[in-house]
Amino acid sequence: MGKIDVLISEKQIESRIAKLADEIMQDYKGKEIVFLGILKGSIVFMTDLAKKIKNDIEFEFMQLQSYEGENSTGKIEVKQDITGRIEGKDVIIIEDIVDTGRTLEFLLQYLEKFKPNSIKTCTLLSKPSRREIEVPIDYTGFTIENEFVIGYGMDYNQKYRNLPYIGRWRENV
Repeated sequence: MGKIDVLISEKQIESRIAKLADEIMQDYKGKEIVFLGILKGSIVFMTDLAKKIKNDIEFEFMQLQSYEGENSTGKIEVKQDITGRIEGKDVIIIEDIVDTGRTLEFLLQYLEKFKPNSIKTCTLLSKPSRREIEVPIDYTGFTIENEFVIGYGMDYNQKYRNLPYIGRWRENV
């Protein structure tokens, strides 16, 4: 059994999401947006962010797999593809966390075949110290050190996604 320390509080998350929503509304004034949520981790963040935005928003989802437990497998697999059309639309990829950059790089290349008008990226957390590939991140909630985090959509073996804050996972403490 591990121990959880609060890294980013619920109040800090709410405040940062409001600012991100303002930035997005400014950049997409009067435009429709497609939020492409990367399952399962982004769902809580995406929902809270969408509630703060006044633009019309379509939701799309993809599920990619590159992790088992705490470890990246290095191989990215599309488990669930988008079901709607994004051709000619402004898409914002919503991620829970960007660390190595490999998943986001894969996704940006993969989505080009659907011919969207534009693709931007939004992540709740960024771990630049883990970056193996530099990828564009247009909207970042928080930059964190190389720590394993859970809560607010992020999990440890499918548990703890429902925590209202982001916590550090400490194994065997």
